[in-house]
Amino acid sequence: MAGLPPGDPQLVSMIVSHLKTQGLFDQFRRDCLADVDTKPAYLNLKQRVDNFVSNHLSNHTWSPHLNKNQLRNNIRQLVLQSGMLEQGVDRIVAQVVDPKINHIFRPQVERVVREFLSPGSCSEEPPAPLPSTESKPDSSTVEQGAQHFIPSLIPMFGVAMFMIITPSSVVPP
Repeated sequence: MAGLPPGDPQLVSMIVSHLKTQGLFDQFRRDCLADVDTKPAYLNLKQRVDNFVSNHLSNHTWSPHLNKNQLRNNIRQLVLQSGMLEQGVDRIVAQVVDPKINHIFRPQVERVVREFLSPGSCSEEPPAPLPSTESKPDSSTVEQGAQHFIPSLIPMFGVAMFMIITPSSVVPP
């Protein structure tokens, strides 16, 4: 780890894995899922998808021989191609995730990144300057490393949050 420069994909991957093992992604998912179904963007998207599906189904006549799997897949493709999910999910992320990033998620991610970059030298407060030693980086290096990684990790949370907060009832499997 010491030899990898800030922003190195391998180091970023190691930090993300560490964040996952700390349970942060699960905690963030729970926090976001607790809010998502009350937000106007989610309710609007759900209504739009429901209306789209209802309108499409109104053009089909039900029969016992109707291939429901094919119809379901056709509707899924039409919903995906319509672009409504992409726009709706962007709005959901803006209403659910974005307000939490700087005040809730970022401080927790920064703490875990500091702990990862300099194990044993971090507490709840930002690290105080440590005497420089051969085996440990000084705290300013750790702080600079953490500050460099956080901006590169936060956009990944946006993508990750899209994947973890979007209920399966809106995004077909």
